[in-house]
Amino acid sequence: MSFVAEELASDLRFFTIVLGCSREMVAAYVGNPRMSSVFASQQRWLMAQAGLGLHYGGIDGEPPGFYARRFVDYVLKHEIASHNTALSFIQEMLAYRYMRHLPDSPDKRLRPIEPTEAAVEQLAKWFYIHLMVLDSLDGSQRIATFVERPELVAVLQPTVASRIIASDRVRHPGETFDLFTWANSGGVIMDYLISRIGTMDPTAARMDIGPISFSEICERFLISRTHVKRLMSKASAMGSVGWVGSPGKSHFWLSRGFIQEYWDYQAEKFAIIGNVWEETVGAQPEPAPTEQQRLTSAAL
Repeated sequence: MSFVAEELASDLRFFTIVLGCSREMVAAYVGNPRMSSVFASQQRWLMAQAGLGLHYGGIDGEPPGFYARRFVDYVLKHEIASHNTALSFIQEMLAYRYMRHLPDSPDKRLRPIEPTEAAVEQLAKWFYIHLMVLDSLDGSQRIATFVERPELVAVLQPTVASRIIASDRVRHPGETFDLFTWANSGGVIMDYLISRIGTMDPTAARMDIGPISFSEICERFLISRTHVKRLMSKASAMGSVGWVGSPGKSHFWLSRGFIQEYWDYQAEKFAIIGNVWEETVGAQPEPAPTEQQRLTSAAL
């Protein structure tokens, strides 16, 4: 089944499922903050997608391969980050052992880099969560196929990465989204705020997400209080977030516009993943019932 982002962006059932997905992402961050820091800002997430896309599929039009100079050129061309930021990202990923240099290279001037097993595992988990949401929407069997065919990570990732990087609706769905997701660790703060939405009311101008604690956010996500207050102050000035009553002593709210920006972003991203799956793997037939299932059905 193919997906249309515009339809998902107004599908309340989709957004309700996405809320569960955002809670999974927040839990994953708490469980592994170092690895999750790769996805804690839009810039870092896009650089990770670009590097993996070069490694698995040569998304710059050249044969697959990840080299520092090639990565920097791609990042600059697509206006993801500066030259120095791109190089720093590579060094950080090498230091954290999410990437490694290949031991043997015929050309010493070019040192090929590859993702480590830990990085591939996290990428597979990312795909798993997204495919699970898509299965929930249309009742397909993507997850079963994905588990049986782990090589699909390398098959899907390059096209998904190139389309995400090319999509303005993913990269810039709105001003408040941009404020959070381009800030250091702002993406996980945004996921946390969105994850606190209970039952979504599409007609409400604001959604009350209950009381929040800046101190708890700082402790949970290893972020400075100054950074959190600065982000919240800017978002408040934009009319996107605020307190129902006294700051710090009352419930917190998110504007309908801010929520819609997040919704639009998720709709575009999931549509890309779903359509790449359809183009790459195709609709999967229902699995034939096992002998045990036949016997059980007959007994009923």
